[in-house]
Amino acid sequence: MSSPTRRQFLQSTAAAATIAATPLFLRAENKSGSAPLRVGSGEYVYECNHYWGELPSSIQWGATHDVAIDKSGLIYITHQNGGGVPMDAIVVFDADGKYVRSFGKEFHGGGHGLDLRAENGQEFLYLSDVKNHQIAKIDLNGEVVWKKGFPEEAGKYDNPGKYTPTNIALAPDGGFYVGDGYGSHYVHQYDADAKWVRSWGGHGSKPGELNCPHGLYVDTRPGREPSLCVTDRANNRLQYFTLDGKHLSYVDNLVYPSSLDVRGEVLLVGELDSRLTLLDKDNNVLTYLDDDAEWRNTVNANGRRVRSQRDKWVDGKFVHPHGATFDADGNIYLAEWVVGGRVSFLKKVG
Repeated sequence: MSSPTRRQFLQSTAAAATIAATPLFLRAENKSGSAPLRVGSGEYVYECNHYWGELPSSIQWGATHDVAIDKSGLIYITHQNGGGVPMDAIVVFDADGKYVRSFGKEFHGGGHGLDLRAENGQEFLYLSDVKNHQIAKIDLNGEVVWKKGFPEEAGKYDNPGKYTPTNIALAPDGGFYVGDGYGSHYVHQYDADAKWVRSWGGHGSKPGELNCPHGLYVDTRPGREPSLCVTDRANNRLQYFTLDGKHLSYVDNLVYPSSLDVRGEVLLVGELDSRLTLLDKDNNVLTYLDDDAEWRNTVNANGRRVRSQRDKWVDGKFVHPHGATFDADGNIYLAEWVVGGRVSFLKKVG
């Protein structure tokens, strides 16, 4: 759970207001009381509504990580609350930000990448659990279909701790791909029966090698040969592969890409270093949301401590975009890797 891609300061003190410490607001306007600030350009302009979603008192966000949306429009958010009493790792909201349900207490502290698809008329979630070094298939009410640890058949691991999957890409044929982003930097392919097929990658910067394959997406946009796009995060690029793992190409000039999503011909890249990027079908930049080098430097100074300093956050600026997803109307939901979590609703207005 991408990803140009998703991820900057001091636009103008008159328009930027300091973010309060803990309250959660439903599609909140900026704290100056003015209309929500806008990001983007041309046909891709969005209003930033931070602190989206009303949590029940029984749940407190840990670091928020990813977003998935089902056919009915319900929004699923993963988070990692690592301390205290175990909490559900997946929280579900309606489109107005009202809490619907939550589940996944067994994944407490590990909820990371999340994707969703329909299979034979039923929708399922695919979750990456970084704490327990596993992936899981779950129905929309939290019932676990299966869990899988590292693929022993791959012959790449001498102990399970070297496998920490971060995201899953769903293939049109019913199979899927797993990115071992926090482990040994491999991509593992599975078929529609969840059987291991092949693995490739490994740590490095050469063609076919990866340094934190954090997010993945099977790119089937019109006019493109179907291929697997991987956020080669610590190499600051996307890397494209054939569906059987052969290196094809790069998309460079990104800032720690973490997540990927597609709507029509547009690829949304969430970049951990304070930016979201929209690319056209040829992977040329359509616009950045938002691109501010001074803010990016501020966010990343002092070991990224700003992620825990809410008084330094600024409306209309992103701290650490981690997972972002389009809804059916072209709006964007964004989960950020920050202490105490933050989900933003980016309403498309242009």
